[in-house]
Amino acid sequence: MNEAVEGPAPGEQPAERRPGEAPEGTVFMSRTKSFTRRTRELPANLARTWEAHAHRFVVEPRRGIGYTTVAQDFALDLTDLFGGSAPVTLEIGSGTGEQIVAAAAAHPERNFLALEVWVPGIAKLVSKAVEADVGNIRVIEADAAQALPIMLGDACVDEVWTFFPDPWRKARHRKRRLVSDSFALEVARLLRDGGAWRLATDWDDYAWQMRDVIEACELFDNPHAGERPDPADPQPQRGGFAPRFEGRVVTHFETRGIDAGRRAHDVVGIRCPRG
Repeated sequence: MNEAVEGPAPGEQPAERRPGEAPEGTVFMSRTKSFTRRTRELPANLARTWEAHAHRFVVEPRRGIGYTTVAQDFALDLTDLFGGSAPVTLEIGSGTGEQIVAAAAAHPERNFLALEVWVPGIAKLVSKAVEADVGNIRVIEADAAQALPIMLGDACVDEVWTFFPDPWRKARHRKRRLVSDSFALEVARLLRDGGAWRLATDWDDYAWQMRDVIEACELFDNPHAGERPDPADPQPQRGGFAPRFEGRVVTHFETRGIDAGRRAHDVVGIRCPRG
């Protein structure tokens, strides 16, 4: 089913786009494409990188309907995928790969799996991984909300990162935000006991929502409950925000937010032990 996205109101400026976010007014079309043909949509330099190196990093799943879905029978064994049982960090929405490639280079003892729907961003991630000479990254072009319940088993990852997800700024679109009560249950299913769900956003009301989702989920503990109260918060004394995760790099995208006068909030949820 195609989804039509509403455009700006008369006289309203188009909103700033995030990686993988279509322009206002776009109609999304369900398509199925082959692994190799996708490179023809890229600029020549990225297409060359894809042709030469994508096989090392990009996982092509069996597809469902549409090119960011996975088939109902597609399962991913992380030990087989990485050739070992090192701890795995899952990044949901890797953009151009700045964060995950920096982390993979700094932590060769860990493995990193990225989900991203923006093909040029995946190509740039591959380019960065080649330049950094890392081999502990895999990336899948897939919509996390659809793919994760299908392809990954229980308690299979040690950390999940959701940094700067699409904020869906307009009030009528906020129901589309990824971080929700139902998605928290899915992340909790994936995490091993004691594992961390690390989140960050530079949109205040999304930060409050992230904090609320973590604290409302009985499967997570917020180790920073009550800390760093935000005077702009509707509940200004509540707090619940973490210090900046030391492993989170300042990406080009975050810099754009800083230049626009926004500041990032970090939120952490720790997976409670299973009964």
